[in-house]
Amino acid sequence: MKTYEITYIITPEITAEEAEGMAKETESFVQIEEGVILKSEKPSAKTLSYPIKKQGSGFFTVLEFQAEPEKLAGISEKIAKNGKILRHFITVKNPAKKLKEKRTRKKLPSVESETAGASALSSPIIESLKKTFFSEEKSAEEKIQKTEETKQEKKVELKDIEQKLEEILGE
Repeated sequence: MKTYEITYIITPEITAEEAEGMAKETESFVQIEEGVILKSEKPSAKTLSYPIKKQGSGFFTVLEFQAEPEKLAGISEKIAKNGKILRHFITVKNPAKKLKEKRTRKKLPSVESETAGASALSSPIIESLKKTFFSEEKSAEEKIQKTEETKQEKKVELKDIEQKLEEILGE
């Protein structure tokens, strides 16, 4: 069984009590076709945005029910035959999808908000940030020192080059 919603507008030529009677009659149409009424609203008088069958107002009613899809045509026909209903439409009510929780950023504790500056600096979040940022700085400094050392080791004096040339050319 699917959940459906029928919305219809009853002519304003009848009284409010008669409109409620029409709503009960529509509910009985659904129950005759083996439908289950889930929610029913009382007819409320509304002014229409544009005239429907030369009527500027009407009693607006919504009925939520469950029924087999095969029975839907019979319900729609019975409502359409009723001359006091200006317009109706039936929609399928899909169950609302459960939304995923949105991700939010957690705020880091600010140093000013802590009363003791030492306790703020020793929090685990700040300690982990110190390790990541300061370890990168140290590693960069160490890399620079190592490259300078290798450059100094690779520097060859002119005397050594001349001696090597003489060895190679002399032989």
